[in-house]
Amino acid sequence: MLYSKMILITKLVESKPFFCKKFTMTNIAQQTLANIVKTNHHAVPILEKYNLDFCCKGKRLLTDACSEKDLPTGAIEKELYAAMTEDRGKTMPFTQMTAEQLIGHILIHHHFYVKQTMPVIHMHLEKVAHKHGEHFPYMEKVFTLFCEVENEMISHMEKEEIILFPRIKQLEQSVKQHDKPSHNYVDGPIAVMEAEHEHAGDILFKIRALTHNYTAPETACTTFRVTLSELKEFEEDLHQHVHLENNILFPKAHAMLSM
Repeated sequence: MLYSKMILITKLVESKPFFCKKFTMTNIAQQTLANIVKTNHHAVPILEKYNLDFCCKGKRLLTDACSEKDLPTGAIEKELYAAMTEDRGKTMPFTQMTAEQLIGHILIHHHFYVKQTMPVIHMHLEKVAHKHGEHFPYMEKVFTLFCEVENEMISHMEKEEIILFPRIKQLEQSVKQHDKPSHNYVDGPIAVMEAEHEHAGDILFKIRALTHNYTAPETACTTFRVTLSELKEFEEDLHQHVHLENNILFPKAHAMLSM
């Protein structure tokens, strides 16, 4: 049943052609982190490398975000420009997708990933905390924090899939028929989702700090190292996941209500 649903969603997302907007260099340092990523998703690895939060804190200008962390704005700007002007044709045009298409992409590439990955990370973390907690007690705290994120994400995605996403798709159809619902139809659920996004991001930030940016101790076993890599990938996926919702899908829904 799940596989059939994924096939149907894939067909929906791929049913209409997308056209990429050509990136033009302006002044990257004066753009918000969210807008940089919206312009070209190849910027994501650069921002991740410097721990610049483009999802929950995406409204900050690059220059301000760099100043807060005492990072070299000019050097990062050059890295971003190089990444964003390379392979332009491969950029996913998220801003040009309809709300329904964007939701389909989020379900396929992020919700499905989270549901498949969390049980695996949970199992590995539990094993590491149990076997190595005596020598690395911070991993017990990491396990506790991840369990909190896991429980929250299960509930969070369910609310999106059952309540918010269907409402946004209905809103898109209603706008076409010139019959818009009230603002509370999506504004309330969006506010709740954004708050939950920020809380999950805060917890993963604590995990990153506890693990020293997911750095394995010299004596770490294979499972320990794999688990840290899984956590790092999980956080990076969450950043992209939240960016698509907070900075593209939700503003698109607000814009439809204002038409």
